[in-house]
Amino acid sequence: MSIFNALNASSSALTAQRLRMDVISSNIANANTTRATVNENGEFEPYRRKMVEVAPSDNSFKSFLNKATNSSSNPATGVKVTGIVEDEEPFKLSYDPTHPDANEAGYVQLPNVDPLKEMVDLMSATRSYEANITALNASKSMLMKALEIGK
Repeated sequence: MSIFNALNASSSALTAQRLRMDVISSNIANANTTRATVNENGEFEPYRRKMVEVAPSDNSFKSFLNKATNSSSNPATGVKVTGIVEDEEPFKLSYDPTHPDANEAGYVQLPNVDPLKEMVDLMSATRSYEANITALNASKSMLMKALEIGK
């Protein structure tokens, strides 16, 4: 066990939450983008909401064995981002025959981004980031107090 395990766990979580905030802000910025990608037919498609997938960074056999035997000798080692995936929810349809991307019936496909959901996710990511900063500062403070013992 290293004295830096808590710092490593907090720093990996800070990195993951920062990426999550970046992806959420990208979703909010593209909430009205109707021409984000070109599909296989050569037609424009609206922006698809993106989400960050996070998993524990230690997926070794030892970690699973310790978990199965209820042994706590292996402390948490943090998280890692496993990928950024697109939400497969269907696009929203809005009736606007004057829009340049409207189909023959006058409907426009809009991105599957819900600004309210994105703001809730952003608040959650921000609170997680703040909690990890607090944990990091507490670990740093404990290490500094441990160093002062030798004085």
